[in-house]
Amino acid sequence: MKIITYNVNGLRAAINKGFTEWLAQENPDVLCIQETKLQPDQFPAEHFTKLGYYAYLFSAQKKGYSGVAIFAKQKPDHVEIGMGIEKYDQEGRFLRVDYGDISIVSVYHPSGSSGDERQRFKMEWLDDFRKYVLELQKSHPNLILCGDYNICHESIDIHDPVRNAKNSGFLPEEREWMTGFLNMGFIDSFRYKNPGKQQYTWWSYRFNARSNNKGWRIDYCMVNESMKSRISDAYIVNDAEHSDHCPAVLEINNK
Repeated sequence: MKIITYNVNGLRAAINKGFTEWLAQENPDVLCIQETKLQPDQFPAEHFTKLGYYAYLFSAQKKGYSGVAIFAKQKPDHVEIGMGIEKYDQEGRFLRVDYGDISIVSVYHPSGSSGDERQRFKMEWLDDFRKYVLELQKSHPNLILCGDYNICHESIDIHDPVRNAKNSGFLPEEREWMTGFLNMGFIDSFRYKNPGKQQYTWWSYRFNARSNNKGWRIDYCMVNESMKSRISDAYIVNDAEHSDHCPAVLEINNK
């Protein structure tokens, strides 16, 4: 099974940049999208129907903001929209599909870069997300948590760790949260398969950051410990340029 996560920074904008042609070539079994930035009635379904995908969307209440989606070649056994926590669900941040004993999530963690209030919201989210996932794991033992986490974990994951040490996304408390999350039995599949590789999934639109490869690795395909032995490959597709992010890929083996 090939699973891709991709923050498209506006699905319709990405489509105008050749996103669906790229998708046809990559042909993942499951595609997890973040920042759809559209309402259900704005979704251009025909682009995905013709490629053989079932589409599941969870949009934010605020128009043109946030939103997650999952596109799947095979119809899931179950689709769970949201976390049941209103302040997060109104921002369209969590969507899950189940296939047998495997659950795949598209998640969009908040950014704290706009100021102190959103940084506090982000830290609350991180605490609640961890609790939610640990509880979910009791009934859904094989989890794949794909999305934009808006956190670089280690110095290898960011182009300038010294000058970014006080910036949201690389703050000590965010990195500490990530360490704790991984220590609870979750695995960063890219780092597991590529322990020494420095590669990024997001670049600022400013200062020619992408052409100079001054990036951050903030998009992850996380799995829990029970899925570790089924990781076949994990990699980043840097040449996909439909967004300020690029895709991260996880390939898993069937039992």
